[in-house]
This record gives sequence, C-alpha cells and structure tokens, in this order.
Amino acid sequence: MDFLLLIGLGAGFFWLRQRVLVLEERVSHLQTELSYRERRSEERPVSEAIPAQRIASEPAGRDPPPTTTSVPLTRREEAAPIQQTEPVRDPLENDMAVPAPEQEPLDEEPAAERGGRFQFDFEDIFGRRLPIWAGGITLAIAGVFLVRYSIESGLLTPAVRVAMAFLFGIGLLGGAEWAFRNPAKVADERIRQALAGAGLATLYAAFYLAGTQYGLIGQTFAFLGLAAVTAGAIALSFRFGLPCAILGLVGGFAAPVLVGGDEANLPLLSLYLGLVTAGLTVTGKSQARPWLSIAALVAGLGWGALLLLSGNPGLAEVLALGLYFVVLGAVLPAFAGAQSFERPLRLGSAFVASAQLALLVDQGGYAPLAWGLYLLLGATLAFLAWRKPELRETGAIAATVSAFLLAQWDGASGMIFASVTAALALVYAGVPLAHVWRKSHAPIDVYQLVAMPLALAAIAYATFGAVGEDLFEPQLALAAAGLAIFPLAGAWKLWADEPARHSSMLLASGAALVLAALLLVTPVWLAGVMASLVFGAVFYVSRVRMDGGALLVIWGAAIASLLAMLVPVEINDEMPRLFGLSSELDQLRAGIRWAAALIPWAVLALFEHRQAARRSAEVLAALLVYGLVAQFLPSEALTWFAALAAIALWFWQHERVAGQVTLLAVAGLWAIAPVAAWLLAGIAALMGDPFLMQEAPNLQDIALRLAPFAIALGAMRLPVPRGNIDLDFDTRWLALPVSFVIIHALFKHVFDIDTVSRFVDFGVAERTIWQALLLASAFALTRPLPRIGPQPWASGGLAILALSHALWFTGVLHNPLFDAQAVGPTPLANWVLVAGVIAVLSALLLRLQIEGIGRIAIDAAIMLVVSFAALGLLRQAFSGSLLIEVPMSQSEDLLRSLLGIVLALAFLFIGKWRAERSWRIGSLVIMLVAVAKVFLVDAAGLEGLLRIASFMALGFSLIGIGWIYARQLRAEPKRETVT
Repeated sequence: MDFLLLIGLGAGFFWLRQRVLVLEERVSHLQTELSYRERRSEERPVSEAIPAQRIASEPAGRDPPPTTTSVPLTRREEAAPIQQTEPVRDPLENDMAVPAPEQEPLDEEPAAERGGRFQFDFEDIFGRRLPIWAGGITLAIAGVFLVRYSIESGLLTPAVRVAMAFLFGIGLLGGAEWAFRNPAKVADERIRQALAGAGLATLYAAFYLAGTQYGLIGQTFAFLGLAAVTAGAIALSFRFGLPCAILGLVGGFAAPVLVGGDEANLPLLSLYLGLVTAGLTVTGKSQARPWLSIAALVAGLGWGALLLLSGNPGLAEVLALGLYFVVLGAVLPAFAGAQSFERPLRLGSAFVASAQLALLVDQGGYAPLAWGLYLLLGATLAFLAWRKPELRETGAIAATVSAFLLAQWDGASGMIFASVTAALALVYAGVPLAHVWRKSHAPIDVYQLVAMPLALAAIAYATFGAVGEDLFEPQLALAAAGLAIFPLAGAWKLWADEPARHSSMLLASGAALVLAALLLVTPVWLAGVMASLVFGAVFYVSRVRMDGGALLVIWGAAIASLLAMLVPVEINDEMPRLFGLSSELDQLRAGIRWAAALIPWAVLALFEHRQAARRSAEVLAALLVYGLVAQFLPSEALTWFAALAAIALWFWQHERVAGQVTLLAVAGLWAIAPVAAWLLAGIAALMGDPFLMQEAPNLQDIALRLAPFAIALGAMRLPVPRGNIDLDFDTRWLALPVSFVIIHALFKHVFDIDTVSRFVDFGVAERTIWQALLLASAFALTRPLPRIGPQPWASGGLAILALSHALWFTGVLHNPLFDAQAVGPTPLANWVLVAGVIAVLSALLLRLQIEGIGRIAIDAAIMLVVSFAALGLLRQAFSGSLLIEVPMSQSEDLLRSLLGIVLALAFLFIGKWRAERSWRIGSLVIMLVAVAKVFLVDAAGLEGLLRIASFMALGFSLIGIGWIYARQLRAEPKRETVT
C-alpha cells in the first residue's frame, strides 16, 4: 500500500523536476536576450537621432531591417516605434507579469491546457498552482489515512468510521461547490478542483469500506454507491476541469490499496474497478483528453493482473474477472477516443486482456465457464469490428492468445477439447470467413483465416496424435478436413476477384490441411504419394492463373512432396543406394515413392516460365531421376547412367542446362574419390615419397568412375549466360584434367612399380618415358588438329609440365647423383642421356613460344640440365647403373673439373654463334665453379707433378677462355639485342 503511494509521489517529483528543467532553460534564454539588449543600448547613444527623411521614406507596413544577431526580437519590440529619448524598457516587464485574478476567466483552463502559448511565471507555478494541486492530493491521502488509522487503532466502530469517511467526503465536495458559487471570494478555480477530487477519492474509499471491508451495506448498495461516485467524478470533471479528473483517477484506483483488507471480494472489486475504468475512459473521450482514457485502461488492466494473483478462483470470481477482462479488453478501447494512440491502445488492451483471461482460464482448470468467457471476449471483439475494420486486429490478437492457451491444455477429454476447438474455429475463423464472403474483409481477416485453422489442427494433433507412430487416426483426419473448409471456402470466394496473394495464401492453408488429413489415414510410406496428389490438385486449380501467388502455392506443394518423401523409416534404406551402398529394401515401394516425388518437379521443369525457377526445378528433377534409377541399378552402373543421361539431355533438350549440369555433377561426384586419391599421392610425391602403383586409381575406378565423367565432359558444349545471350562453353577443356589423371593412372599400371625396390630399378625409366609422352603431346599440339586447330597454349602447358617434371623429380628429388636410382649399365646409352635429351627438347620447344626474360630462364635450365647429364654420364662410366654405389676416385674428380671447363667453352661458343649473352654468362658461371673446385678441392688433394699438371691445365684453359671471350666482346656489335 505504502509502496504504491511512494510510486505516485515519485512520479509527481519526476514531473516537477522536468518542469523545473524547462523553466531553467527558459530563464537562461531570457537572461541572454536581456544582456544582449543592454549591450546594444549601451553601444548606441540615447541622444542619437534617426533622420526624419529615413523614417518618412519607410513604407508603413514594411518590416524592420534584419539584424545581424541570431537572437530574435519579441513581437512587442518589432511593433514599438523607435523613441530616442525614452529609456530602455525592461523586456521582462510584460512577459513575466501575473494577470490579476479577476481578469482570468474562472470557467476556463490555463493557457497551456487550452493549447495556447505557455507563459512562464515562477511565482505562478510554484506559488499558486502546484501547492493547490499538492494540497488536493494531500487531502485525499489524509482522508484515506484517517480511515486507515481508525481501523488500526480501534478508536471507532466500523459504522462510525464509515460515517466519518462519508461526512468528510461530502464536506469536501460541499466546499468545492461553495468555492464554485462564490468566485469573488475564492478567486482561484484550482481550490474547488482540489476539494472536489479529494472528496471523490474519500467517497470511493467509504463505499468500498462499507461494502467490502465491514459488510455494513449489501453488495447491491455498495455497487450503487460506487456507481454514484463514479458518475459524480464524471460530472464534476465537466464542472471543475482537468484536476478533478486526475484526482478522481488517482483516488479511484488507489482507494482499494490504501484502505486495504484481509480478504478481497473479487466480484465486487472487479465490478468497482470496471466502473472506475469505464467512467474515466468515457470522460477522457468526452473532454478530448485521450491520455485520461489511456491511463484509465492501463490502470484497470494493471489491477486485473493483481486480481489474478489471488489464485484458485471460484465460479463467481471466474465470472466476474472474465467479464471484467472482456469489458477492458474489447468494449472500452473502442470508446476511448485515443486519437493518434487509438490503434496501439486497442492492440495493447486486447493483448493484455486476452493474456489475463487466458491465465484465468488456466487458474480455473480450463472449465467450460472460463472458456466461455474467453469466447465471449472473441465474440465481443468480432461484434465491435463487424462494421469497423480498424478493430479487426484485436480479434487476431485474441485468436493468437487462444491458440497458445489451447496448446497448454493438458489432460483434456476428447469431447470437451473438440467442442472448445470447434467454438474457437467458429469465432476466430468463421467470422473472418464471413467478412471474406461479404467482401468486407481486411487483410488481417485473410491472415487470420489462413493461420487459425492450421494452428488448431496442429494443436489437436500435438495433444491427441501419435507422434512418430504409423497409426490410423480418422478422428484427427476428420478434424483437419473440417478445418480445411474455412480457408478453401475463402479461396474459392476470392479466386477470381482478389489479389493473388490473398487467395493463394488461403489455398495453401487449405491444401496443407487436406494433406494432413490424408496423411492421418494412410501408411507413412505413402506420404510422398499423398503430397504429390495434393500438388496435382493445386496445379490443376492454379493452371489457368499461374501468377505470382499461384506459383508460390504450387512450389510450396512441390516442396511438401519432397519433404514428405523423407520418412526416416524408408529413406534410411533408400539413401545408401544413391552412394553405391547396398541395402535391403522393397524396390517397388521405393520406386513408387521416388516417382511420386519426381512428378511435381518434372511438371515445374516443363511449365515454369521463370528462367531461374525453371532451372531450380530442373536441378531437383535431375537429382530425383538419379535417385529413382539408383533404387534399381547396381552401383557400378550409376556413374555411366549419370554421364549418359547428361549427354542425352544435352542432345535432345539442349536448353535444359541446369539438368545437364546436375547430372554431369553427379557423375563428377563419383569421380571425386579416385581423383582425390591421385591428388594425395601426387602431393606426397612432390614432397619426395615415391608414387607407387597401388596409390593410383585402379582399373575398375578408371573404367566405372573416371571414364564416364571424362566422356561426358568431352561430348558436351554447355551454354553459359553472358548478358542477354547464352554462349556455348566447350567442356572438352574440362575433360583434359580428368583425361590426364586417367592416362597417368594407366601409365602407372603399365610399369607396375609397387615397391621401393622396383622404384629404385625402374624409377628413372618410368619418369623419362612419362616426360617423353608429355613432350610428344606438346609437339603434336603444335600442329593443327582436325576440327580443333593448333593449340599453342596446351602445347606450351605440356612442355612446361615435361620440363618441370624433369627438373623437380629427376633433377632435385630423385637425382641419380644423390639418390638410389638405376640408370642402366651401358655407358652413354643409358637413361641419364635420354632424360637429359628429353628435358632439353622440352625447354627448346618452350623457348620457341615465349619471349623476353622467359628465354633467359629457359637457357639457364638447358645449361643446368646439360651439366647434370654430363656429370651423370661421367659418373656412370666409373660406377655403373647405381651412381651412388661406388665411391668417387681422384681421377674421376679431376675429370669433373675438366668437364666443367669443356662445358664452359661449349656454352661460350654457343653464345658466340647465337649472339646471345645468356649463354656467355652461363659459361662464365660454370667456369668460375670449375676454377673454384680446382683451387679449393682438387689442388688440395694433389702432390708433385699431378698438382703442377693440374695447375698448368687450368692456367692454359683460363687463358684460352679469356682470349676467346675477349675476341667475342670485340666482335660483338655495340647495340646487341639480348634475347
């Protein structure tokens, strides 16, 4: 009780604080304006005169010239003539003046309340207005506390207490009337307003005490007394103005709390609160004060929440509270006159009242009376909205709350639940259907007619249905079919005249309920078939329309058919076959299910006119075709089926691009596993691990997985959209990587290197032959091919691949000079020479196709390959097939140095012959390496004549190379083109 009083005082303090802030801002502005005018008067001498000619030349109605300051002049300053001899007037002299009491009309509200311009006066606000209003509130609280004190102290009998409350209240009203009739003696109208409000609050408390607390009068007399006080509050608000209504609002709703009582009489209290709320709501509308109506409804609904806390209501309490919520949630908001707040007030009141009434139904044990009161709320809202479409939204709110309430009903008997559900359907779906039938509906009626039958059917199944079990449930099916009548009837009525969106939504709702009814009376494995039947019906009805709304319904039915097929019991046995896994299943049943799911998407692929939607349907249709065939064909034939189906669709239905790509992608998915295994083995080989035969795709994967995909890619030319036209994309280029994997895997099977020992014996031979095949392919592609022509890019790519393969695998990872790799027993005629020749030819072929700095890199690669090949041949002459098997002798080491000098001279002659600086630089690099080797390695290990001969040979070689190089530079043109 005290808490609510503190809340009220706190709200008043907050309001006063806001007013003080506004007043401070106003005072600051006025002070700034005053200081500005004082400065201006000081700057301009008082004796300064304005020329008479200038005054005479100014037009009579012309505005004064604009000033350079941003502070505006008051209207009185603009109108006042300029007097040079008069002193400067105080700008606040008239603005802050308080009008005399006798000049203020006693029967009018203050200027701020009448909508006029607010005139601030500190004394008027804090000296005259606020104390009187606070005094009225204080008197009301004093009366209530006086009665409370008498109760707690036991000083007076209950009858005397009530009599004193009546006398005090009547006395206050009498004082207000005396003040009204004697305006000359009581000049301020706020005194009578405060007295009247305090008297009303006291009388509210007195009647409540007499009827509820002490039972001195019967409930009938208490009701009549409260009604009389409410009527008096309404009348006095018209007589005394706004404060009376405010104090009546506060006193009327605060009286039950401040007076208190051990046990409240809920029927009488709800009746009392309803009358208070109704009286103040009507008063607010009559006096054009929408905030009063809003405040009354908010307070009334807040009291409703407090009344619900009493718990365990009886029959009388349920009836009283139910009627109370119906009045506050449906009736009063329609008559509140809240202007711009009318719609939020209606919606908020309907929601709060519906929620409170739902809690009452729950507290009442879902008794028929409680449900009847909730239905009364819906019927009242429907009645009020019959000719006022703006009230239809409140019915939708009540319908939503009723659905949640019905879903919370546990332990309901079937008959009572069916009766309540039928009643809810009639009120919350039947009334919108009636509006639709009369062509007087609003969009909210259509939405409600769509959603409510679906919600009721779903709740009924969740309450009584066997979720997860395949049972025959005709009662629930009959309920779903009956609920489907509502949206289907609305769709039939609106199909020809209304926008497609409304009729299509209704058709979708009805179709969903019909499908639910069919599913409840058929085996679960036929769910997809039932959905396909509903799709057929929807498509037949919508075929002549095919607008946006109808297409949405058709697509929704198709999606439903796809989802209905995903029955866990069946799909768990059917899905593994799509991935080549064996499973036990009834193939006839599986075929029926997949065919039923396929039909809607095939129809959409044929009749959909929107390109993007048609392609989506083609994708799903192609996948379902594959799924249907997978139920019958063995896994070995699925890739061939997908590839051949893609080719056939491209050949006979060239424009069905989405379907072709989908089937091609299915074939590609089958090829992922062998390609991925090949890639993993290739990545490991790049790191140095041998690529053994068993790591490549086996012959079965090549024949059944890779070959079909490659053939499909090579046979098709898919159109690719570019702007407004479609350009054919040659997928044969995509077939090249797959074909490369196939050829490489077959090549691995030819050599059959499946162990490390075989890799040592045949690794160089395998790599060299593979590089020769790449080089031959690159040479072949330099010539024009039938129906294709020359392919320089492909030729260059293969040449790069051959050269890179030789440099990385044979030159770095598995170089016979450092790794155990057999090169052959015969000197010169071995794999070292062949591998070097193939690598050089690859580089030369690539050199013909590039320009600029790329040629320098190719020349460097050639010199590197020749150098290592020469070293390998030299080493093979001393060691045999395995170059690392025999330690290197001193003679071989000296020959290596000599070989370096010979190679340097050879590269120098080539540079001179071709006039290319890159070869000369290469020769110098090799020469420097050979000289460094002789000085740092060879000479350090020699003695005697060998050391002398070594140095002499090296000296003559260096002199000869220097002489040749000098001649080359002298003979070179001054402006040589470096290639």
